[in-house]
Amino acid sequence: MGIIKAVCTSPKKGMRKKDSGEGLLVKEHGLQDDAHAGPWHRQVSLLAIESIDKMRAMGLDVGPGDFAENITTEGIELVSLPLGTKLKIGSEAMGEVTQIGKECHTRCAIYYQAGDCVMPREGIFIRVLEGGKVRVGDTVEITP
Repeated sequence: MGIIKAVCTSPKKGMRKKDSGEGLLVKEHGLQDDAHAGPWHRQVSLLAIESIDKMRAMGLDVGPGDFAENITTEGIELVSLPLGTKLKIGSEAMGEVTQIGKECHTRCAIYYQAGDCVMPREGIFIRVLEGGKVRVGDTVEITP
């Protein structure tokens, strides 16, 4: 089980996201008011604070949202979750892991701003099966 450290959105793709502390996951859409939401398999992105800490250890001044992730977690090894894993997020929302990592065809603004990007290696993507409010401090649990 992990916890939510940040809930982040941005108005456009390819930019750092801002932590608002809470948000609404919308069924089969994604995080409300985020540019990446929509009817596709990568509705919500998650990245562990432990991955961000690796970049900090390299001297980069980065934090939650800087790698364009929607939800920053702590205490759950996201990259090791198999495709199809169901995650209960907060008290109501449910997501399904649809992709682990991603291919970056070009160097995006995040790469140039941060000097590296852990998202292609360690971020995961989910689609929202059941919506609900999520906020910092909520749990993220693997469900059968």
